[in-house]
Amino acid sequence: MKVTVKDAAELLGVSEKTIYRWIRSGTLPAYQVSEQYRFNRAELLEWATAKRINVSPRIFEEPEGSESPLPSVAEALARGGIHYRVSGSRKEDSLAAVVEILPLPREVDRGFLLSVLLARETLGSTAVGDGIAIPHVRNPIVLHVEQPLIALCFLEEPVDFGALDGVPVRILFTLITPTVRAHLHLLSRLAYLLRTPRFRDLLLAEASREAIGTAARDLEAEIDARRGRAVEAPAAAGAGAAQAG
Repeated sequence: MKVTVKDAAELLGVSEKTIYRWIRSGTLPAYQVSEQYRFNRAELLEWATAKRINVSPRIFEEPEGSESPLPSVAEALARGGIHYRVSGSRKEDSLAAVVEILPLPREVDRGFLLSVLLARETLGSTAVGDGIAIPHVRNPIVLHVEQPLIALCFLEEPVDFGALDGVPVRILFTLITPTVRAHLHLLSRLAYLLRTPRFRDLLLAEASREAIGTAARDLEAEIDARRGRAVEAPAAAGAGAAQAG
């Protein structure tokens, strides 16, 4: 959390005086570190998104260490947990219940997280069909988590998420990620898993945590194996061409 008041002003295209005014009014999420204000880059991004404030492209720059290994969906699920019979008869209520379930540090502002999740829903439903939704903010959000997590929640009763297929939602995947890179990686992998009949059928049957976790690991191993073969093929072709030359 290295974003200073000066950095925040530059990223949001406003004066430092405006930043302090927003802090005093309680609208801008900020933290005091050694009597100085600091900001979480992704919280700042989501706040600006919710307020429809244009931001500098610099806000999307990855922090140091962005080349660290990317997580798997199975690993992120293990951190976020799989939860059954989650309450809520409306979209707002179910998302509020999910936010309370998330295993986040105590200093995280869960009210702020809920507000940006709801703001994302106003831009377009995150339902992906067959009663499944992936509520997440449009850009990744970091809430003092060192590793990405995904919480899978099975709702106690179906909830209208405005899905294109008209099917009420019973299954929610909520992503919390530390970087843009990890966010996009997990979203793309999760999209692949949800297109796989084996994984989708387990979800619709509300299968056990063990069965869902095992299926995710197996399917991701297949993705990695195919990717490895795709990388090896051009390399082998290049080697053959070099020998022929």
